[in-house]
Amino acid sequence: MRRNAITPRPDWQSKVESVGLTYHSPEIMAPRPYWDESACYEFTAAEVDTLEAAANTMQEMCLAAAQNIIDNQRYAQLDIPSAAVPVIEAAWNAEPPALYGRFDFSWAGAESGQPPKLLEYNADTPTSLLEAAVVQWYWLEDVGSSLPSSHSVLSFLAPKVDQFNSIHERLIAKWKDIAPYLKSPVYFSGTGEPEDILTLAYLQDTAQQAGLTTKPVAMLDIGWNEGRNAFLDLNEDRINSIFKLYPWETMMAEQFAPHALATYRDMNWIEPIWKMLLSNKGILPILWELYPNHPNLLPAYFEANASDTHGMRDFVRKPLLGREGANIVVVRNGSPIVTNEGPYNGARILQALAPEAIFPDATGQPRHPVLGLWMIDQECGGMGIRESGGPVTDNLSSFVPHYFR
Repeated sequence: MRRNAITPRPDWQSKVESVGLTYHSPEIMAPRPYWDESACYEFTAAEVDTLEAAANTMQEMCLAAAQNIIDNQRYAQLDIPSAAVPVIEAAWNAEPPALYGRFDFSWAGAESGQPPKLLEYNADTPTSLLEAAVVQWYWLEDVGSSLPSSHSVLSFLAPKVDQFNSIHERLIAKWKDIAPYLKSPVYFSGTGEPEDILTLAYLQDTAQQAGLTTKPVAMLDIGWNEGRNAFLDLNEDRINSIFKLYPWETMMAEQFAPHALATYRDMNWIEPIWKMLLSNKGILPILWELYPNHPNLLPAYFEANASDTHGMRDFVRKPLLGREGANIVVVRNGSPIVTNEGPYNGARILQALAPEAIFPDATGQPRHPVLGLWMIDQECGGMGIRESGGPVTDNLSSFVPHYFR
């Protein structure tokens, strides 16, 4: 695994816009853009195999951990409202369609001598999908022949360049697979956040390529009709199937949560409500409990009180339902080195710090990559890399493309 400094393509902005990425240079991130092709990460084929195997193993283990939560009624540990429990259990047993998720791993490559370490599972509403599935693939098509090879003395003897990325094809195949279970049209709904808009538009496009009839609707435009006992769009058409880029835990705290629960069996929700078990950071201490000392896991515990650190001096304190690096506290040698504010209060977990995965940029400044491994139909289908200047990945972290030989 290497971080290679390269020259961005001429007029790269219009090139990424042409494949759908309009959110590439937000002012808030200046001078470094969100889409950063002044660098790329290079892997060996063996390293890609290692990452793929780790993600597939974690998927199996997470499903077992979810079963453990259900079997032992551990919902309170995850702050899951009791009203949602019967619906979660019914959905788990019915196995309704689920589409995708993203594991976030920390790793410095095979030469580090360490295995990849799971940081968390974004199982319900992961974004940066368009960048991983499409934008970095077109980047590779343009620049693949000129990419450096750190693993061969003679560049012309280097193996052909490739990318760990079958996300697009897998998404279309999965939509085709679940199409018989859905009622047309399939609605696509979310908020007005730029990343959400891009992800929704891309997923809607993959559904259309799979032959589904789709329709966009904003979350705020979905209404409840008491007489019809149904959710409706602005045309007062009944919503029967919906992909929502909107967290289940947020929905459960809103006015219409009782209606969503009461009518759950009459609708097709993607992602299904049982994803609440996996997208919650509480899954991490349960994984550590079930699989202690697993090479791909970091020690993790529910926080009983602020003074109990389970003997750890280097760890991260995370809220159960935090996002975008908010409310994260990084502790090294017993003292906080990063404290991020945010809206996510309530119960927290402690997770040991991962072995360092830091790569210098062209100016010598440290960059911290997080490897996002995309799960489609329960199998790993590709990777997208976000990197930041510090140990916490947040909404100011850049997306950097990758390749392997």
